[in-house]
Amino acid sequence: MPTPAKRLKLMPIAPVEEHTLFFEAGPVTIGVEYRLLTDAIVNQHMEHQQTQIDLGEGIDDRGVSLHVYTQTLQHERAERLRFDCFDEDPHYHYVDWEEGNNDIVQLDIIAEGDSLAWALDRIQTRLPQMLERAGVKDSPATVDSAALDAVMPRVTEAAYKARYHHDDDATLNGALS
Repeated sequence: MPTPAKRLKLMPIAPVEEHTLFFEAGPVTIGVEYRLLTDAIVNQHMEHQQTQIDLGEGIDDRGVSLHVYTQTLQHERAERLRFDCFDEDPHYHYVDWEEGNNDIVQLDIIAEGDSLAWALDRIQTRLPQMLERAGVKDSPATVDSAALDAVMPRVTEAAYKARYHHDDDATLNGALS
């Protein structure tokens, strides 16, 4: 049975490039970013995409995001997976740019444990399957296992460094600029 997901026709908020470290793993690139998610950031994104959603009680969350990119046919980088290892609401995204779908799956930290450790493990062990679920054609051929194995220690180090050593003010200013 597939994991229940909330499908949005709204694409995820783009990472702040200058606050993201990128690691090449063959045809896949992994970005590590510490993010804040607030009402102001979400509203700015909604205005940019000319849409609205109900924010409910308001948003104020933070944590490490892991962005997984593949190359498009036009040789551009496209985010296909995102793991938002947030303090309050950890979740991940399957991003299908061709279909315009952004499927969000909540993470049950009671069952899965630490969201960052879980996400790093999924990138290491389930990346081809998850890319396929995100609409990437020939996803097993997209992943170079040796390159991924070589880069994952650096990705892991950067992710934990971002978790414990970040500047919330700089992160907020970058997201709202």
